[in-house]
Amino acid sequence: MLNQTNARGAVGKVVQPVAKGLLKIGLSPDAVTIIGTAGVSAAAAYFFPDGRFVPGILIMVLFVFSDMLDGTMARLQGRTGVWGAFLDSTLDRVADGVIFGSVLIWAVRSQSVWVQVAAFVCLVGGFVISYARARAESVGLDCKVGIAERTERLLILLVPAFIYGLGVPYILPAALIVLAVLVVVTVFQRFIHVYRQATA
Repeated sequence: MLNQTNARGAVGKVVQPVAKGLLKIGLSPDAVTIIGTAGVSAAAAYFFPDGRFVPGILIMVLFVFSDMLDGTMARLQGRTGVWGAFLDSTLDRVADGVIFGSVLIWAVRSQSVWVQVAAFVCLVGGFVISYARARAESVGLDCKVGIAERTERLLILLVPAFIYGLGVPYILPAALIVLAVLVVVTVFQRFIHVYRQATA
């Protein structure tokens, strides 16, 4: 939805005044990026291992807007360098690692071996997916393919986790198994896509 022009414009009307206010009090875009990552990571690490997904996700949602705020703040300051993009992308990997790592701890503590394996595959596979794109682009190849990119992976994990936290059984274990399959498929999609370019 946020990729649509009208939706972006509506969100921008809310985000821009907040971004201006944060700049006025002396916060930099980098600081907002770091605060957002720290907030998401702390919420996941504190709540998820014990299966307390609802409060963890609600707190994480408060920090999700940092992804929009830091970019808006950078534009308002006229910052067009690559540092902000590098920092944002790198810290996204940190947050992803903490989220999926915390879910893996929960799975090890309370779930069957199949769910544990699925959680482990999601954790490792997520990093492989991100690295494959970064490495491909570093040698001049395109790697923007795959059915389970970062946004999809987080939605497939966090929406069922929230519902599971409300008392609906089996939905999160099932979602992890499905996501593990999608992650493996995405890894192979990227390998094949890059291989075809490299050997063309």
